[in-house]
Amino acid sequence: MMISPELFYNSLIENQIDFFAGVPDSLLKHFCSYLDEICEANSHVITANEGNAIALAAGYYLATGKFGAVYMQNSGLGNTVNPLTSLTDSAVYAIPMLLVIGWRGEPGVADEPQHIKQGDITEAQLKLLGIPYFVVDANTNIGSVIEQASERIRKQSSPVAILIKKSAFSPYKSKKVNVFKASMKRENALGVILESIENSDLVVSTTGKTSRELFELRIKRGENPSDFLTVGAMGHTSSIALGVALGSKEKRVICIDGDGSALMHFGAIPIIGNIKPSNLIHILLNNSAHESVGGQATVAGLMDFKSIAMACGYNNYYLAEDADSLQSCMQMIATELGPILIEVKIVTGSRNDLGRPTCTPLENKVAFMEKTCG
Repeated sequence: MMISPELFYNSLIENQIDFFAGVPDSLLKHFCSYLDEICEANSHVITANEGNAIALAAGYYLATGKFGAVYMQNSGLGNTVNPLTSLTDSAVYAIPMLLVIGWRGEPGVADEPQHIKQGDITEAQLKLLGIPYFVVDANTNIGSVIEQASERIRKQSSPVAILIKKSAFSPYKSKKVNVFKASMKRENALGVILESIENSDLVVSTTGKTSRELFELRIKRGENPSDFLTVGAMGHTSSIALGVALGSKEKRVICIDGDGSALMHFGAIPIIGNIKPSNLIHILLNNSAHESVGGQATVAGLMDFKSIAMACGYNNYYLAEDADSLQSCMQMIATELGPILIEVKIVTGSRNDLGRPTCTPLENKVAFMEKTCG
């Protein structure tokens, strides 16, 4: 038996919770897909990061007196610590809300290495923050739990969490269509990029399927996988790349970013533009979707990245919409000074047999540093 996303949603509505905000998570993807399809405009907002969602729900409460639900992966708890302690806590403004948290890396459950530490400390984090929580699995009476959580929230006027275990939700596939127009696959784009860069270039790639595809392409090409694969720390890829560029000024640094990652900590872009590292190339793979966690849309399909990049101080911007134009872009930047932003429009989707890096994060770090420091 599993929890129906529809039942979960209806239970929230029955308890007067009708506003939703957050960042999609793989364990919550069926519920997120249902929300994305069923909610009316402005009653569901996919935010740039989890702290944004906490603040958004707080504002909604201040305007209506009604508390909302904020959903996230437990890795996003770090982004919420500041608003949870300095805004919503009972010692400050005492703002109620329900936190719906996907429990990646749950102790005893196999998961990827970037989730293990967070999974181990999630309950301790909630306890340290003083946030009561309920653990939910596929057999939980979800209506009863939401009712209890709602009563607790109203009584204490501060956040209460529901911690969702793996495979709790039954599948739900949204009928909503992402209208973002693109034709090139991400793996094809990565192939063109690898064909166009030098062996001495340092590559930093974003979390999710980008790093997985990059690793497999390196193996397929018979090359040593020494790129830095940012398997966790979503939103920080460009900042890592900036640090590498400042520390390895004699080498060109290729940052392969994603739209969801770039949006999560968008302030990194003006910092890069202000510092102006001449050896940094920022490649933004834009499919306007949180693909790795369910495919929910981001706002990146509506953004003018050229104007943003140039206003933030980047030296140039290029747009690639197919393999030929991407190859042309890579050729044109060969003699230009960074920072340069290349926006690459891609479709969602990946191979069904796409694997994961066979090296550990520590092995990946060592291989990358042998290239930077060797």
